[in-house]
Amino acid sequence: MTEVSTLSAAGPAHVAAAAQANVGAAVSTGGAPVTTTLGLAGAPTLDIVVPVYNEEADLAPSVRRLHAYLCDVMPYSARITIADNASTDSTLAVARELERSLDGVRVVHLDAKGRGRALRAAWSASDAEVVAYMDVDLSTDLNALLPLIAPLVSGHSDLAIGSRLSRGSRVVRGPKREFISRSYNVLLRTSLHARFSDAQCGFKAIRADVAREILPLVEDTEWFFDTELLVIAERAGLRIHEVPVDWTDDPDSRVDIFDTACKDLLGIWRLGRALFAGRLPLDDLRRSLGREPLVPGVPRGMVGQLIRFGIVGIGSTLAYAVLYLMLHAALGAQFANFAALLTTAVLNTAANRAFTFNVRGSANVYRHQMQGLLIFGIGLALTSGSLAALHQWLPDASKQIELAVLILANLIATLVRFVGLRWVFRTSDVENVR
Repeated sequence: MTEVSTLSAAGPAHVAAAAQANVGAAVSTGGAPVTTTLGLAGAPTLDIVVPVYNEEADLAPSVRRLHAYLCDVMPYSARITIADNASTDSTLAVARELERSLDGVRVVHLDAKGRGRALRAAWSASDAEVVAYMDVDLSTDLNALLPLIAPLVSGHSDLAIGSRLSRGSRVVRGPKREFISRSYNVLLRTSLHARFSDAQCGFKAIRADVAREILPLVEDTEWFFDTELLVIAERAGLRIHEVPVDWTDDPDSRVDIFDTACKDLLGIWRLGRALFAGRLPLDDLRRSLGREPLVPGVPRGMVGQLIRFGIVGIGSTLAYAVLYLMLHAALGAQFANFAALLTTAVLNTAANRAFTFNVRGSANVYRHQMQGLLIFGIGLALTSGSLAALHQWLPDASKQIELAVLILANLIATLVRFVGLRWVFRTSDVENVR
């Protein structure tokens, strides 16, 4: 059960006028702090969720500090949502008192634990333009909050994350946590090809319309929630803004590192399988959020495609050379070329489909193979024609010379193949965000 008590802040029209008036006041007074108002009628621009579990000691001072910061600095209307997920101490009572005593504070209570569950409930119920969250200990310096949300309010970016691993960040924490954090992000880059630098910093924001599209696809309800959200967003081509932060470790953190690490590994495995099998509707998500390629039919990630295509091509060429030399004695040059090229063409299409162009699942697999065979025909014409020309010019050429000529012809055919395969997979569920 989710119990929500709501107290909203200023609406978008009021916000724009208030922000403009504040900016004008700042100019006329020689740079006085821009202020915002909490607790006015209407939907706020920003809704900051503070998920808590048994935080009776830290909750009140942290929320009051955040509330004061929003009133003094934030140029947008804002709300603070305390998301209590099944606390067993007096956290909920403290939260209710803060709700009564501070304008623009509301409480969401859930009967089950899980940070991801709390964020999903609070974000889904929010009427704000931008939803965010931060850890109750406020380890991240609040001066990073405005740079975090400004690109989202402007519409330039879809998500924003604080990063403790970016150049320019200043972080105070022990070597154990530093090692674990960096190792986890290296694991994400190698296993899920993530490009963001810090998955688990408790300082993130997302446009509410984007959240409504992505949240139904995120399965995790605990600590892997952040990572899953970011990976799905990145694979869908959404723009993720990173903000270097000043961050001080909370020595009283009660996170079970071993249990969290195990669940993260299981989450990586589950999400990786879903991506590989093509079970996530990323193409639909991309279209619904307007993040399709700028030029129709020309997907993003050309450099990454070329690198992956080259890796597949090297493997195919080696396999072709081995098969050609093995079959040459029994079949002769032309038939050995045909058999080796046909075999490697089928394998090459399958490898490029999955690895180069990231097309997953069984949909259209036979059509892709047939189109790949048409491109194979072009490669066969180039290689067979080169072989025929060699025999016309040098009838007694050794099979080593034949192989060298064929490899050169294959290089030309490879270029043709790359252009052709981009055409084959032009309308497929391609995830070119690596």
